Amino acid sequence: QVQLVESGGGSVQAGGSLTLSCAVSGYRVGSRCMAWFRQPPGKEREGVALLHILDTTAYADSVKGRFSISKDYAKNTLSLQMNSLKPEDTAMYYCAVGRTGGCSWSFDSYSDWGQGTQVTISS
Repeated sequence: QVQLVESGGGSVQAGGSLTLSCAVSGYRVGSRCMAWFRQPPGKEREGVALLHILDTTAYADSVKGRFSISKDYAKNTLSLQMNSLKPEDTAMYYCAVGRTGGCSWSFDSYSDWGQGTQVTISS
C-alpha cells in the first residue's frame, strides 16, 4: 500500500522560499510519474509540477522558473523547491503518484495522494 506524507509547508512573506517534501512508502520513487498539485482556497485542484520516470519535468506556467521538482532515491522522497513565493501561491499542496509511467496534468491520472501541507504567503 502506497503512503505519501507531505511536510515543509508554513507561512512566509512574499519573496521567500520553502521546500516541500513528500515521504513515500510502499512504492519506489521513479517507476511511475510523480507530481505536486495544489488547491487554493475556494478553487479547483491544479497541477504544479510533474516528474516523469525519465527525469523530465514540467511546470505550470504560473510557477515556471520559480519552482523545482526532484526526487531522492536514497531517501525515497519527492521534493518541491519553491522560490520567489507570491501570495497567489497560497494553497494546500499535495504530492501524488501516477497510475502509469506517463505524466498528465489531470488529477484523475494519479492513484495515490498525500494528506497535503498548507502553504500561506503574505504580502
